[in-house]
Amino acid sequence: MQDWLRARVLATRDKWALIINNEKWAYGDLDDATLKTNRHLSGWGIAKGQSVAFLLNSDAKTVAIIFALIRLGAIIVPLNTRLSASEIEFQLENTDCTTIIYDDYFHGKIKSLGNNYKLLAVSAIFEQESGAYRETSINFDSPFAIVHTSGTSGKPKGAVLTYGNVFYSAMASAYRIGHLPDDKWLCVLPLYHVGGLSILMRAVLYGITVDLRQKFDVDEINHALTHDDITLVSLVPTMLYRLLEARKEPWNPKLRLVLLGGAAASPELMQRCIEERIPVATTYGMTEASSQIATTLPGDAVRKLGSVGKPLMFTQIRIVDENDNDVRTGEYGEIIVKGLSVMKEYYGNLEATKKTLRDGWLYTGDIGYLDNDGDLFLVQRRSDLIVSGGENVYPAEVEAALRQHPAIKAVAVVGVDDAEWGQRVAAAIVLQDRQSLTENDVEQHARQHLASYKIPRIIKFVDELPQTASGKIQRPAVKELFLNYEATQDTKK
Repeated sequence: MQDWLRARVLATRDKWALIINNEKWAYGDLDDATLKTNRHLSGWGIAKGQSVAFLLNSDAKTVAIIFALIRLGAIIVPLNTRLSASEIEFQLENTDCTTIIYDDYFHGKIKSLGNNYKLLAVSAIFEQESGAYRETSINFDSPFAIVHTSGTSGKPKGAVLTYGNVFYSAMASAYRIGHLPDDKWLCVLPLYHVGGLSILMRAVLYGITVDLRQKFDVDEINHALTHDDITLVSLVPTMLYRLLEARKEPWNPKLRLVLLGGAAASPELMQRCIEERIPVATTYGMTEASSQIATTLPGDAVRKLGSVGKPLMFTQIRIVDENDNDVRTGEYGEIIVKGLSVMKEYYGNLEATKKTLRDGWLYTGDIGYLDNDGDLFLVQRRSDLIVSGGENVYPAEVEAALRQHPAIKAVAVVGVDDAEWGQRVAAAIVLQDRQSLTENDVEQHARQHLASYKIPRIIKFVDELPQTASGKIQRPAVKELFLNYEATQDTKK
């Protein structure tokens, strides 16, 4: 079949596809730019089936490069622009990728890669004489991209997403949150992230407009949400919190949905959304499932605080114990997922694929439960579970308890290795402005809400918490805060 941009142009050539830096691109304009870029990339020898990485900012050239690679039949390997040179090299090796397209700005980061890779600067691409225009047909089984997991624990793995995965994810999302012909989706998520990339693909399939931002600027985003006719925006909780803190005017009444995912939303943030009538819908997703897995609707999000909703259409969710038996309603267990949006495999990693994909089910490693209505509640990422003295401690539970203290602004809880207990509970805490607490204050507060084995024994006050580019707490970096930190608390339970 044709690539989706070509099909969209035949249907609605003059409809706005992109708004970038206040410049509007119709779908026909985007197709023309894609055709030109296709010829240049073809001249550089890029062809069907080849894995091609990109280290690019979110701008019009990047969008044209993405669609040109699709049209050539290449497999996209998006690279996080915050990666170090060694991390980039690991992901290139991990995907057998020898070609990387990059913004000139990142030359200093990748110049050390050596002669094993073809390095194509964006400025150089368009200096090359045009090659032959190539338009390759795609099918649902064709690999679309290899997107690396965020790597919050361990080495990132390359999830192979097919066109079928992306298509059914887009359809399932539309069936859940609705689709209007005049929708305008504000995209502040980077295009190397599965969330940002999925917005771009969905827009082409739906025939709607994407307002694409190169960075998350609080004042600019608040201005757009107030003065532009934005109807959809995808955010992580940290972004939403910052927007609400800085907001001076109400957002425009056409805004029908704020999709909130990427990390757990605090009860305080959700309560604020209720009070300020923000149409928020919490969502749970993974790179391995092409983004969304379950999503609430705004009414459900405020009625069931903490829920991430029901599974999307074509998607099944089960909660199982360590023996793969379904647990009872309300009981904690591992979330496993089955559906047409689930990845094909981890590229070149048979062992990890077999461990994660079993009998058609994706074992997420996340802990959650289903209520009587079939709504999913996400409790904890399994990789973050702390086992102290044989007792399971869920960091999310401890964090929620500590956040109840009015002087605490943000907190991240991790396990620190300990010879006696296996792990000790450690908390990195950000205080509200002009507030002060002692370690003893924190412990006394925790004792009012938590069992003794859940109380943090190591406490460190910090100015901010380390985060990934997508706004998730970077727990390995939090753990590093405690590497040489000597606790002054009594470690006796």
